[in-house]
Amino acid sequence: MEDQQIIRLFWQRDEAAIKESQIKYGAYCTAVARNILHSVQDTEECVNDTWMRAWDTIPPEKPNRLAVFLGRITRNLAIDRFRKGKAQKYGSGQTALCLDELSECIGEESPVEDRLALKELLDTFLRSLPEKNREIFLLRYWYMMSVSEVAKRYAMSEGAVKMLLQRVRSRLKAYLEQEGIGV
Repeated sequence: MEDQQIIRLFWQRDEAAIKESQIKYGAYCTAVARNILHSVQDTEECVNDTWMRAWDTIPPEKPNRLAVFLGRITRNLAIDRFRKGKAQKYGSGQTALCLDELSECIGEESPVEDRLALKELLDTFLRSLPEKNREIFLLRYWYMMSVSEVAKRYAMSEGAVKMLLQRVRSRLKAYLEQEGIGV
């Protein structure tokens, strides 16, 4: 089923929207949550919460790209679950590592207005990167893959991936400071 048809089902408050979302995007949302939580049970709960959050959010939201919309919901729910302390024992702290690495560039929690401005700046920055660098950055910090998983995917050494990520983070920090967003 096409995304627009699924969104129409949500707007009509037809429970088939959840079923169709699960069929089309269940594996994707599961992968997003699993990379953050590293627990089958927590992943399943997070993905189930994704369908409920989508049900509660559409309408009034009308996403342009359903996959991105559902992936963002899943990722945010998984990070929230992690931050509540349940996920620290899973995945050797991969999520904590990713969040710590990024906090060097973008700081800690900030007001909503600052986060919206930061989102726009991050989008612009990511578009300026070479495709490979952007993909590696996103795999590490959006999908929270381990450095070793990213290295395997790109047939690179872990050291090369770490160096590339360090350079991109340094460029990001400099870019944000240039735009008036200081850490």
